[in-house]
Amino acid sequence: MTALFADRALLPMGWARDVRFELAGDGTLAAVTPHAEAEGAERLPGPVLPGMANLHSHAFQRAMAGLTEHGAGEESFWTWREVMYRFVSRLSPEQVEAIASQLYIEMLKAGYTAVGEFHYLHHDTDGSPYSDLAEVAWRVLAAARDSGIGITVLPVLYGYGGFGGQAAGEGQRRFLNAPDRLLRIVEALRRETANDPQVAVGIAPHSLRAVTPETLAEAVRGITALDPAAPIHMHVAEQTREVEDCLAWCGKRPVQYLLDDGVTLDARWCLIHATHMDAAEAQGLAKSGAVAGLCPTTEANLGDGIFPAEAFLAAGGRFGIGGDSHVSVSPVEELRWLEYGQRLTARRRNLLADPACGNSVGATLVRHALEGGAQALGRPIGRLAPGCRADLVVLDARNSRLAGQPEERLLDAFVFAGNANPVRDVMVGGQWVVRDGHHPAEEPVLTAYRAVVAELLDAEG
Repeated sequence: MTALFADRALLPMGWARDVRFELAGDGTLAAVTPHAEAEGAERLPGPVLPGMANLHSHAFQRAMAGLTEHGAGEESFWTWREVMYRFVSRLSPEQVEAIASQLYIEMLKAGYTAVGEFHYLHHDTDGSPYSDLAEVAWRVLAAARDSGIGITVLPVLYGYGGFGGQAAGEGQRRFLNAPDRLLRIVEALRRETANDPQVAVGIAPHSLRAVTPETLAEAVRGITALDPAAPIHMHVAEQTREVEDCLAWCGKRPVQYLLDDGVTLDARWCLIHATHMDAAEAQGLAKSGAVAGLCPTTEANLGDGIFPAEAFLAAGGRFGIGGDSHVSVSPVEELRWLEYGQRLTARRRNLLADPACGNSVGATLVRHALEGGAQALGRPIGRLAPGCRADLVVLDARNSRLAGQPEERLLDAFVFAGNANPVRDVMVGGQWVVRDGHHPAEEPVLTAYRAVVAELLDAEG
C-alpha cells in the first residue's frame, strides 16, 4: 500500500496538519490520518487539496478559443453560435480526440482531476450516423484515459431547433439524436467502462430548445432504468431570449417549467448556467437538491449575464464549476469570477462568504465547488476521505501567492492572489499524472494539437 504525507491538507472538516494518506490498489484512499508520522511515506512538497471537478465541458471548443473575438455592434451568443456551427462542420473524430487530449492535460495541470464531457458531436459532417454510433464518444473517452483525467461522459439528446419541436437547422445536423439512439450510445459506453472506476456515464438533454416534453421524458426514463443514480445535465436559462421564447411556448420561465412540469429535479440533476432565474426559481432550484453548473468565464465571454449566486447560496443551493467553451482552463479563474460578478452587480465585496467556512470567500468557493462538482459527476471525488478516489492536488510551496499564508487565509490566496499557476503535482485515482508542473505526454500531445489547429484554420481561410 502506497503512503503519502502532507504537512497541510484540506480534509472534510477543514485544514489538518501532518496528514498521512494510505492508498489502496484500486485508486481509492484507504485511510486519511491527521497528526500522523511521515515514516515510510512519500513526503509531498506543499499543501494538498482535493482535485477539482470541471463539470461542464465541450472539449472541441477549446480549439475555437480566440477565434470569435472580431466584430462589433450586435455580436451575441447567437452570432457566436453560428461561428461554432461552421467550426464543428469540419471536425473529424481524430481531430476531436487530439483537441480533447490537449485540453485534458491542460485541465490536469491546472488542478482539475475530473471532467463532465457534455458530448453532442455525434455524427459525420453530412449528419449521417457513423457505423458505430458512439464513434466520437470513444474518441473523447480515449483522450481522457490517455491523459489520466477522470471523466463522466454525458451523451447529449438533441432533436430540435427551438421550443415546441421546431425543426433543427443545417448547423445542428451533427448533433441530432432520438432517445432510442442516444440510449444505444449510453449502453455501449456503460458496457465498455463497467469496471473502470475512472469513468461514469450519464445523459444530457441539451436544453428545452432541443427536446420536447415527450423526448425528455423518454430519455430520463431510459437512463433511470439503466442506472437510477446516473447524472442528468441540461443547459437552461443561459440567455434572456431563451427565457422569452420559453414563456411564449408554455407560459413559464425555463427553470420554473422544469420545477413544475418537465421532470422531477433531484440530486441527479445539474442545470448548466441557470443564469436568468427569478427569486422563486432560485429558491425552487436550491430546494430541489440539484446542482447549478456555473461557467463564469464562458458566461462572461458570451455575454450571457450573471448568475444570482448570493441569493442561491443563501437558500441552500449547491453549485459546481465548468470550463464550457474553455476560453479559460483554470478553476481559480472560474471561482474568482463567480465572486467578482456578484461584486460588480451589487457594488459590495465578499458577497459569497459563508460563516460555515469561517467567512472566507476563497474557502466558501472551493468547498462548494468541490462538493457540487462531485455530486454532478456522480463519482466519489472532491473529498480527501477514506473510500473516495485518490485525487490529490499538491500546491507549489514556492509560489509567491501562497507565501506565509496561514490555513485560514490559504484558500483566499489560492483564489484571489494572482495568476501564476499554483499547482505543482496532481494525482488521479492513485496515479501521478502531473509532476513539478509537467505531464509526461504534454509535448507529443501539443504537437498533434498544433497540427489540428493549423488544419482547421487553413480550412477557415
